[in-house]
Amino acid sequence: MATNNQMLQELYACAEACNNCYSACLNEEDVAMMARCIELDRECADICLLTASVIARDSENKDKYIELCSEICLLCGEECEKHDNEHCQKCAEECRKCAALCDAHPG
Repeated sequence: MATNNQMLQELYACAEACNNCYSACLNEEDVAMMARCIELDRECADICLLTASVIARDSENKDKYIELCSEICLLCGEECEKHDNEHCQKCAEECRKCAALCDAHPG
């Protein structure tokens, strides 16, 4: 079972990886092909940061955010895995780690 501090660290790491992937995808030769990856990177970074915020303040709704965060991390990770770029692969790895930690969080 992860502590709140471990959860926060992983949420921030995932958000950072997603933001890095998002920025790098915008510089790819075929940006249109990366559209879904870019969209999910943004959504995943946003939900990770929001989830970290509700965990930090011990919101009564944190379990709902954690569940949604896991779902979006999985979607983002699945999309990133489709692309061979190093930034996408790193993002996919962080998303999988974050989703697993969210799933293991006591609800």
